[in-house]
Amino acid sequence: MARSRPARLSDIDEAAATLPEVTRDPPSGGRPSFQVRGKTFAFARGPRKDAYDPATGEPYDDVLAFSCTAEDKESMVSDPDSPWFTTPHWNGYNAVLLLERDLGRLTAEEIREVVTDAWLAKAPKRLAKEVLGGS
Repeated sequence: MARSRPARLSDIDEAAATLPEVTRDPPSGGRPSFQVRGKTFAFARGPRKDAYDPATGEPYDDVLAFSCTAEDKESMVSDPDSPWFTTPHWNGYNAVLLLERDLGRLTAEEIREVVTDAWLAKAPKRLAKEVLGGS
């Protein structure tokens, strides 16, 4: 199977748009937040003191957050070569962080899978079951 092209920010929008009952805030442009029935599953976060560049000490201004399961979080952030990370602020939350600048370290397929898994983590069970084909 051929490797997909590197992921882009537009892949997040496109993946979210294919899922049922997703709303985007703002509706177009800007740094988005995606919800399913009012529950946020992926969003672009503004700078915060808990996520900063260790070289400069400056807060990252390009953090993306994605909901996930506790097991997926552990797997995603435990690999030292992974672009996924967490901060102490996110301890106890089932979510992972990614810098926009690191999107290209993932493939378009990988980011679509992460967006779908984030949606599944927040979608009502019945709706998620419909998407998974009743499984």
